[in-house]
Amino acid sequence: MPSPQHPTPATLGQLRETDYRYRSVKQELRENLIARLKDGQEVLPGVRGYEHTVLPQIIHAVFSRHDMLFLGLRGQAKTRMIRMLPSLLDEWCPIISGIEIPDDPIQPMTTIGKRAVAEAGDDTPIRWLHRGERFHEKLATPDVTIADLIGEVDIVKHAEGRYLSDESTMHFGLIPRTNRGIFAVNELPDLSPRIQVGLFNVLEERDIQIRGYPIRLSLDVCLVFSANPEDYTNRGRIVTPLKDRIGTVVRTHYPKTIDEAIQITADNAWTHRNGEQHTPGDKLPHVVIPRFMHQVIEEAVSAARSSTHINQASGVSVRTSIACVENLVSSAERRGLLTGESTVATRVSDLAHVLASTRGKIELLMADDGEDTEDKLVESLLGEAVKTIFDQVADIDEFESLSDPFDEGLRLTLGDDVAAESVIASMKHVDGLLEAAADMAERLEVDAQDPQMLAAAGEFVLEALYVHNRLTKTVRAAGNRYSR
Repeated sequence: MPSPQHPTPATLGQLRETDYRYRSVKQELRENLIARLKDGQEVLPGVRGYEHTVLPQIIHAVFSRHDMLFLGLRGQAKTRMIRMLPSLLDEWCPIISGIEIPDDPIQPMTTIGKRAVAEAGDDTPIRWLHRGERFHEKLATPDVTIADLIGEVDIVKHAEGRYLSDESTMHFGLIPRTNRGIFAVNELPDLSPRIQVGLFNVLEERDIQIRGYPIRLSLDVCLVFSANPEDYTNRGRIVTPLKDRIGTVVRTHYPKTIDEAIQITADNAWTHRNGEQHTPGDKLPHVVIPRFMHQVIEEAVSAARSSTHINQASGVSVRTSIACVENLVSSAERRGLLTGESTVATRVSDLAHVLASTRGKIELLMADDGEDTEDKLVESLLGEAVKTIFDQVADIDEFESLSDPFDEGLRLTLGDDVAAESVIASMKHVDGLLEAAADMAERLEVDAQDPQMLAAAGEFVLEALYVHNRLTKTVRAAGNRYSR
């Protein structure tokens, strides 16, 4: 957020009396990053899992005063990190007032800026630009033109008697208007090759030429791009000479560990529902996500990233985990509203509702693409995730005897709209299940004395018996029915 007031100098003369000195945008980024590292501050606050892999690449690129290309699959925080780069700029930057392109009053680079300073001298008016105004971005689409990015001859201005070689005859595009700032192009391969060629001079010679007229406009701008790997982006590619002119390619990746994935999802998912967005006095249930339930989601998403049934060139976004956890919480929240429980915990029966969060977020291979195939694959991945988490804390043979009552025809149905106390009451019909649930709660490091956690642990045990082929499960409107 901007400070309450920008610096006070309003003319070039007053600015000269301060300690302000001109620095290029890239030098400004470099010096401010050095200061941030010396002070022990985070480079990009809130970005998790990249401390030893991606962040060093960014730091080195800024130190080297490079333009950057963030290359990675979808949902790897590329755009988020790009939008955080302006935080490395000075909070306020002086520019000459009254001209179309932001230009430094001490060292103007445009003809218009130089003319303004020559005419008014120390009385040249200046205004202060906040760093939030020094960042612009453009989503690359096939219909983007050179006029959008760089500019075009303004026929009206030419008709007023100005020469075509005069910068004031131009209608400038986004890049010149971002002079003294950072300009980002998202999904660079979607930009047509002829438009990419138009960026050559901006990246190497740091100037622009419009429609063949001898207009050379020196620019002070840092260019940043994002793209998916070319083997995935079939819509287009980055032309080789353009890649050659980009100083650093920053490769991103998905979370390396389940713990990192849980932390990232917890930081970004909307799980704390009681807040100012609701009418005061609304009594909403407090939803608790046991860690093992969060682990199930992240294990399933991690398994999806290596599944042979999913197009790995497309990737499985981190947004999948976030959406699944949010729907998991919503299912528990709905249960709390129906049962009147003030606190509810997410359970295995809530996993049925995360299917809606995965549709469209994974790209099946053509051979596997059929009706309901996506949902069945996700169900299988969730089952394998439950199996993995269970095997980390227990041996299924320890719980084998729990399936004996089902051999005698017992059927147990547990729904996502049933209160925890009712689930516990139902578990009492299976000899040893309640004790096993308490044991599992202890192994999963949740409070077995809490009915919500005990119910969640009990459902987890039953699901583990199912995924280990000790029980059969039928999904019905009333919930999951376990039988033999």
